[in-house]
Amino acid sequence: MKYPIITQCPVCDHTLHAVKLECGHCRTTIENTFELSKLALLSPEQLHFVITFLVNRGNIKEVEKELGISYPTVRGKLNDIIAALGYDTRKKPEVDEKKVISMLQNGEITADEAVKMLKDE
Repeated sequence: MKYPIITQCPVCDHTLHAVKLECGHCRTTIENTFELSKLALLSPEQLHFVITFLVNRGNIKEVEKELGISYPTVRGKLNDIIAALGYDTRKKPEVDEKKVISMLQNGEITADEAVKMLKDE
């Protein structure tokens, strides 16, 4: 019987590492420390959400319907998953292009500074 791989230690809750792989056909065994994919680190509920999201091609309205949850809940779950995968969920501040152009026209900033601001550097 096959079981899904667990990634957290049931005793101390630290991350587990895969150390043995075996071919189901010829029984060749390879032992080492293997890195699991980031998706393997998601909880079963998070993985179900990711699959639902992908099957619906990222259409949040369809995900809402299929899971029976609201738009803010979908966004919240997406943010939780992004964080669980180790990425930053903070929204980058949007640059006010008109303000940058105005500052440039008024001599408050140089052209190089304006370019940097518009490129969000």
